Amino acid sequence: MVIKVIKDRISLEEAKQIATEFYGRMVKGVVDIEQEIVALGGEYHMDANVVLLEQGSNQQNVWGFNVHLYNDKNSDDWIEYTSLINIRPNQDNRSMIIENDELKAKIRKILEKIIYE
Repeated sequence: MVIKVIKDRISLEEAKQIATEFYGRMVKGVVDIEQEIVALGGEYHMDANVVLLEQGSNQQNVWGFNVHLYNDKNSDDWIEYTSLINIRPNQDNRSMIIENDELKAKIRKILEKIIYE
């Protein structure tokens, strides 16, 4: 299982390569919103989540998403803010979907910076 931690940048083509292991056109990932790092790959979000935690991330800063790599990065459905790890009543997120628009905007900004075309 390939899980790549990205601290700088990754090309869209590299991200597509990671996606081919499980889902083809989509890749699961998690982002540490404080360190602005991303872990891509794995069958489940928890796989990448564990990798970031092992590297020093705090769970309260780590959120799950899916990236649809063949959609236009400007489209609304390029990023899907859905993951079981996002269910956090103690952080006012009671759903698998991230409910806070500011948090979604921050995640989108990080992903747009990290995954380049």
